[in-house]
Amino acid sequence: MYFTDRGIEELEDRRGEEEVSLSWLADRLRAFVDAHPEHAGAADRFAVFLARDDSDDEVD
Repeated sequence: MYFTDRGIEELEDRRGEEEVSLSWLADRLRAFVDAHPEHAGAADRFAVFLARDDSDDEVD
């Protein structure tokens, strides 16, 4: 387990049964970036990762 997995595990333990909208998630990411602008690049990469479907990367 990576050190960063601790936060993921906490998220799953505390809120794993909840359903949220992608709009809510986007708002939370914006709030995170506002509070931690030094991590804006990582938040942006994460948002792009979530936004793109795996099939978008496939070449015919």
